[in-house]
Amino acid sequence: VRFKGKLNPGITLRDVVNAIPLWAIRQGLLTVPKKGKKNVFNGRILEMEGLPDLTVEQAFELTDAAAERSAAAAAIKLSEKTVATYLRSNVALMRKMIADGYQDAKTLEGRIAAVEKWLKKPQLLAADANAEYAAVIEIELAEITEPILACPNDPDDVKVLTEVQGTKIDDVFLGSCMTNIGHFRAAGEIWKGQKFNAAVRTWICPPTRMDQQQLKDEAYFSTYSAIGARIEIAGCSLCMGNQARVPDQTTVFSTSTRNFDDRIGNGAKVFLGSAELGAVAATLGRLPTKEEYFKVYSEKIAPKAEKVYRYLQFDELAAYAPVAGKKMRVVA
Repeated sequence: VRFKGKLNPGITLRDVVNAIPLWAIRQGLLTVPKKGKKNVFNGRILEMEGLPDLTVEQAFELTDAAAERSAAAAAIKLSEKTVATYLRSNVALMRKMIADGYQDAKTLEGRIAAVEKWLKKPQLLAADANAEYAAVIEIELAEITEPILACPNDPDDVKVLTEVQGTKIDDVFLGSCMTNIGHFRAAGEIWKGQKFNAAVRTWICPPTRMDQQQLKDEAYFSTYSAIGARIEIAGCSLCMGNQARVPDQTTVFSTSTRNFDDRIGNGAKVFLGSAELGAVAATLGRLPTKEEYFKVYSEKIAPKAEKVYRYLQFDELAAYAPVAGKKMRVVA
C-alpha cells in the first residue's frame, strides 16, 4: 500500500486503516460476502510506505490491523530518526524495569546492548527497488474526506460515515492495542465540561499501565468519571470479550481490533472506528453526521492537537531520568 499526500484535518490514522480495505474493494481486490470471497491480502505480507514520519506508536495502529486483513504479517517504512527516537525511549523503559527488580534483567540488558549498538549505526530494511507485488494499492490521503468505519460484524465491511450516520449507539469502547495515549486525550478534550451521560455506556481502557498513570496525572480520569465512563484495568477488556462484555443485542462503537459476531457481547452489532469519532458518538448516543463530527474536532481537538497527540518518551520523563543514562551490570 502506497500512501500519498497529507491527511485532511479531522481524518485519523484509524480512518487510514479502514481506507485500505475500502480502496481494495473499489479496485476489485477484496469482496465482503463470504461466498466466493476475494481477498488479495490473505496469507501475504502487507507492506506500507508513504508515511515515514509517523511515530512508532502511530505506526502500530496500521500494522496491528493486518490481522483483520488476514495478512500473514505487516511492515511499514519509517524513517531511521523515528525508529531511533522510539528505541531510545524503550531503552529508558527497560532500564527502569531492571531498576525495579524485573526478574529477567539479564535478557533486558542484552536487548539494551543490541539497541545501543544499532543506535550507533542506524540502518533499516527496505524493499528492493525492483520488487514485484501481488497488487499495489495507492491511496491519495486527501481523498479521504470523512471518517471510515468497519460495520457490523465484519472488519472488511467498511463504509464512510455518511452511509451509516444516525445509527443509535448503546455502548462506546475506547481501548485495545489499536489505541495509544493520544486517543484518550482526544476523547477527554471532547468530553470536557459535559455532564453525566446515562444514555450511553462508555468504557475506557488504556492499553498500558504507563498510559493510564499519565492520563491520571493529567487529570483526564476526572473527565471520564464526570460523564459516567466505566474505567477498566489497563489491558484488553471488551476487545477480547473475556474480561468484560456488553449486554445482549446492543449496538456498539469500538476502537478494538475486530468485530466478529458475539465477540464482545451476545448478538452485539459492532462498528469499528477512531476514538475521536467514538467520543462524539458517546456524547450524542448515535453516529454523528460528518458535519457534526468535524465541528467538534475543529473546536475541541484541532487547537490543541500538538498537546493531545503527544506520546510517552520515557527517556525524557522525570520518573525514568535516574536510570535513563545509567549503565548496569547484571550478574547471572
